[in-house]
Amino acid sequence: MAETKPLFIGPRLRRLRRELGLTQQAMADDLAISPSYVALLERNQRPLTADMLVRLARTYGLDVTELASDDGAAYAQRIAEVLRDPIFADIDLPALEVADLATNFPGVSEALLRLHGAFMREQEALASQRVSGAEGEQGDQVAAARQFLASRRNYFHDLDSRAEALAAEIDSAGGLRDWIGRQGVRVRFLPPDVMLGALRRFDRHNQQLLLADTLDAASRDYQMAVHIAHTALRSEISRTVREQDIGATNTEALVRRALAAYAAAALLMPYGAFARAVEMRRYDIEALARQFGASFEQVAHRLTTLQRPGDSRVPFFFIRVDEAGNVSKRLDGAGFPFAAHGGGCPLWSVHSVFRRPGEIVTQWLELPDGQKFFSIARTVTAGGGSYETPRVMRAIALACAAEHAKDLVYAEGSDEAGTPIGVTCRLCNRAECHARALPPIGRDVLPDDYRRSFAPFEFAES
Repeated sequence: MAETKPLFIGPRLRRLRRELGLTQQAMADDLAISPSYVALLERNQRPLTADMLVRLARTYGLDVTELASDDGAAYAQRIAEVLRDPIFADIDLPALEVADLATNFPGVSEALLRLHGAFMREQEALASQRVSGAEGEQGDQVAAARQFLASRRNYFHDLDSRAEALAAEIDSAGGLRDWIGRQGVRVRFLPPDVMLGALRRFDRHNQQLLLADTLDAASRDYQMAVHIAHTALRSEISRTVREQDIGATNTEALVRRALAAYAAAALLMPYGAFARAVEMRRYDIEALARQFGASFEQVAHRLTTLQRPGDSRVPFFFIRVDEAGNVSKRLDGAGFPFAAHGGGCPLWSVHSVFRRPGEIVTQWLELPDGQKFFSIARTVTAGGGSYETPRVMRAIALACAAEHAKDLVYAEGSDEAGTPIGVTCRLCNRAECHARALPPIGRDVLPDDYRRSFAPFEFAES
């Protein structure tokens, strides 16, 4: 005969009592038991008997099966997830002890969960706080625009679908320039001195779209597509903006610009055709760029948008940085925990590809919590086109969760050993990191009067 397992429901009983607005004395009176016995039950120092289970159900009109279900495993799992935080990495925490804590000491467990929750909220606040001065207000507006895109996973179904239909119409008309011409607008390519520093300008009075003649083919097509987005897709962009309470005028302007760029990419790389090509080319960005007449960066950007319900592809995180580490574009569809402020991790190849311009660098990444990602990084250039026109070199990176790497041609035969990186030094507890710039939040730095390690800092155990 199977042995009956004692039933401990302390945390659930405490929640029930609090939801009913009862003191331990009041519950004891209802159940005809002593307040001390209620306290023992809530602390899991006494198992719940069958008689007491029935009494609880009858007294408070509860379902016996629901009340008797064992949630100890789920509670222990929550504790285990908290204890996997890198801040506890150097502490031996056997699974049996974690289970005992969750089962026998619910009060301590609840306190630990609340304390860790408060700690995580504080970390997020510190990582997201804005620096004072010129970046303050404008930085908040940029962050708000990025948050808007992230909340939609950088996919806008109505806008993408309308752009796909319009792309077919443009193709049948003979291309972007011919389609624009059919709208009564003349496209002209003019030298930089005439354009007065502009890449694209729409002369509404004369119905002329003026483009710098120094633009390469991919950039010319992109600028024409942006013009079409601002005119033919204006209502779709406005409707998308109205769906959200964006607030600040500058934030709305940034969102409109981002949506126009999104629509332009959708015109140049229509969803259906692009998604099929992505599968066939196995995410080979250079091959896709040649197929669609786009730039490396345009294709990388478009890859982050392939999240159509029922026809989605690999979700990517996209970032663009300059040589000083300033982030000029960030799109998250892969849940990559990137810190908005405080500097990135120098061990991520996106910061070192400037030494290998034009070369694709792949890298497996492992975060302190054990999450693994696969990264593709390369430099891209903007500007140029004539001798005196300045060029700007930036680095872009795409990262996807490790389980999706098998779909990418770049991961074939690669060593899956991940480079240990952190989100940012202030939120990374890797004690042995030689590239660390700052100590992590919440760790005390040991004095090094008589000993100096290879790592920039040594930390106290607690």
